[in-house]
Amino acid sequence: MPHLTIDYSPNLEAAVDMSALCDHIRRAAIGTGVFPMAGIRVRAFAATHVSIADGDAKHGYIDISVRLRKGRTTVAKQAATQAVFQAASDFLAPVMAQRSIALSMEMRDIDPELSPKSGTIRDHL
Repeated sequence: MPHLTIDYSPNLEAAVDMSALCDHIRRAAIGTGVFPMAGIRVRAFAATHVSIADGDAKHGYIDISVRLRKGRTTVAKQAATQAVFQAASDFLAPVMAQRSIALSMEMRDIDPELSPKSGTIRDHL
């Protein structure tokens, strides 16, 4: 764990390589040392319908949500949040210099008692 979900406006499809962004964020998450590599999941979904700011279709957004199991210190989570957000900011800087994009991120804990897990990825690494 963690699960990183990128929710974005569909008008960014032509401007941002979302697969590359997912991989860039995955590598940044590994680089924090806060998350186990085998648990990292990064995925991106375009919203079907959006209305942003003044309603002008030129505006776009990318929102990164990080869900992770409890157990990390606030300091570690703050450092990881900053590292992942900086990686996304760096990746998106060329596009953001050319067009209107809102970039945001939130990290939150998952209650492990309410989130059962099972998998074999670690067995195959």
